[in-house]
Amino acid sequence: MRYLCLVYAEEARLAGFDDGECVAFDQAVRDNRQCLASEALQSVTTATTVRVRQGQVSVTDGPFAETKEQLAGFYLIEARDLNEAIQLAAQIPPARVGCIEVRPIRDLPGRDRAGGQL
Repeated sequence: MRYLCLVYAEEARLAGFDDGECVAFDQAVRDNRQCLASEALQSVTTATTVRVRQGQVSVTDGPFAETKEQLAGFYLIEARDLNEAIQLAAQIPPARVGCIEVRPIRDLPGRDRAGGQL
């Protein structure tokens, strides 16, 4: 089953974090064929939020909501079950300074696992 692990942390706490640890973790889970995709995000100051209400597009500089911790990146992983996904998430280095939200991927009818049309 696929799970999305969302990495949240205060940007100030991540500023001094060793990216090499994240790269090493990423390579290890890729070598185990458990990582399907992963990316680190740029600073929350580069975010843009788009909303459509009653056919009108609204664009706002900044993230969706002001929060103590910001979305810093993600890992799309393959795990047998939620317990294995949690075990992998606990190994993501920024979990030591922030948190990892683990969510199962919902398969949509008519779509393959890669998101393409069947």
